Amino acid sequence: MLVPRLVGLMAVDAREAAAARGVLLAAPDRPEFHRAVVDYVVRQYPPPGVEVPRGAVVTVWFEFGEGEGGGGAGVREPRVPRPGGGGLQRELDRPPGLPFEAISG
Repeated sequence: MLVPRLVGLMAVDAREAAAARGVLLAAPDRPEFHRAVVDYVVRQYPPPGVEVPRGAVVTVWFEFGEGEGGGGAGVREPRVPRPGGGGLQRELDRPPGLPFEAISG
């Protein structure tokens, strides 16, 4: 059997497509996956078109719903005082004087 393309489908449609192709679905980010209806699949593994045996498990992940996750780190304000210069520019500064000396010997 070939894994169906589930990305972009709502949960209810993803379940129907998987059942029609003889694969099972797992959703680690949705414990109540069997009740989800309008959440959209944003990622799947294995990818569509891969040959798998009947009854294989396809893992799907969903977009964040209202008030879920999102990884918001809060407001980012400029910090005062700012850190001093450095980094690449500091690496490129030339030392005073000649950069090379002749070695005689």
